Amino acid sequence: MAQSEALLVLENFIGGKFVPCSSYIDSYNPSTGGVYCRVPDSGKEEVEAAVKAAKDAFPVWSSKSPLERSQILNKLADLIEHDLEAFAQAESKDQGKTITFARTVDIPRAVYNFRFFASSILHHTTECTEMANMGCVHYTSRAPVGVAGLISPWNLPLYLLTWKIAPAIACGNTVVAKPSEMTSVTAWMMCRLLEKAGVPHGVVNVVFGTGAKAGEALVCHPDVPLISFTGSTLTAQRITEKSAPHCKRLSLELGGKNPAIIFDDADLTPCILTTLRSSFANQGEICLCTSRIFVQKGIYSEFLRRFVAEAKKWKVGNPSDPAVDMGALISKEHLEKVRSYVKKAQAEGARVLCGEGVDSLALPAVNQKGYFMLPTVIAEVKDDSCCMQEEIFGPVTCVVAFDTEEEVIERANSVKYGLAATVWSSNVGRVHRVAQRLQSGLVWTNCWLVRDLNLPFGGMKASGVGREGAKDSYEFFTEVKTITIKH
Repeated sequence: MAQSEALLVLENFIGGKFVPCSSYIDSYNPSTGGVYCRVPDSGKEEVEAAVKAAKDAFPVWSSKSPLERSQILNKLADLIEHDLEAFAQAESKDQGKTITFARTVDIPRAVYNFRFFASSILHHTTECTEMANMGCVHYTSRAPVGVAGLISPWNLPLYLLTWKIAPAIACGNTVVAKPSEMTSVTAWMMCRLLEKAGVPHGVVNVVFGTGAKAGEALVCHPDVPLISFTGSTLTAQRITEKSAPHCKRLSLELGGKNPAIIFDDADLTPCILTTLRSSFANQGEICLCTSRIFVQKGIYSEFLRRFVAEAKKWKVGNPSDPAVDMGALISKEHLEKVRSYVKKAQAEGARVLCGEGVDSLALPAVNQKGYFMLPTVIAEVKDDSCCMQEEIFGPVTCVVAFDTEEEVIERANSVKYGLAATVWSSNVGRVHRVAQRLQSGLVWTNCWLVRDLNLPFGGMKASGVGREGAKDSYEFFTEVKTITIKH
């Protein structure tokens, strides 16, 4: 680590050592608009060194027992948890999210990711069948694949990076990880704990930089047989094209255009409070956020009135203020993109009921140049509008009315994405029926973001390829072999 005044300068972590880079890029504090740290602008050379370190470490790490690896993962979890407040402060400053969200969601979940896979790796079983008439027994065996390339996004930086690192190394692989160049600090902080946790040199390598340079070098490297990526559908298409000549194994967790379907028998009080959270948590910068709210006609007016009133109560401001509900968006460019969707909706004749362009946002002096935006609710939007079809990834949600169950299922499914959905109803039969017919990898009913990490996570259609979770991640990060013995 090098530091000049308050400016942090990060270094790549390769083969157990911090390595300076020949060129750097600026990373901004979203809440002030000022440069916060300098991040290595890595390319082929750095990725090559990281892959070599990972390859060299693979034989010893893969030969360790699951119990040995489990103990190391648990130790790393303990060390991150011990420094939880420092990690939360860094995540909030680097990403723009509220300190409360970083303290209660991001960093605890990063800790839990290591603990969860430290436990689950001890409980997998293999298969065995017998063909007595042939005098044969068949059984399966699983082994780690090799060097895993892990590319994680800027919205939940340590949370989603550890969601990949933990299962990859628990299974015996070594990794080269590339966090987003916009949110690299907590990954760098984690690297400082690896040796103390007992992670051998070269097992976890972290290369910082852009997708176009560092990410592409990793995806194209012939000695990286599998890539796990979370991010945009557009980037995933490029990853698929670039990895095709090498026949790489891919796990792609992509965008969403997630519907909430609210029937007239829903309990509106918890529904409204949860749907506010599912629309605006983390500034709406979660792939699982609700951006299309379908409300049955009988309760549409009441829902809209109460939902907008509650949205106006959300406090937007300095992320370090524990009383704030929403922090800053990730970058100036992203803020402009999100705002442009609101303008497009207005141009199409939709009504903006609160937020952007309607209400004024008062910010502290230090945050005047930050990338802030109020929770924005849009009504009277057509289903074919870009605001109803494209992922906005910000604090913008559209509310529309529907008549029948059949109609709303068809409308909810009429987008290219299929990641998550929420259904609100007190009719158990309806909840099951609708959940079965929605084209979504996850369906929450009368709740949102309640996760059991044992179960599959991922989307249909343009929302991804593959699933993540205890069993799915184990299968992705291992090769299976069927062995037949004649006796």
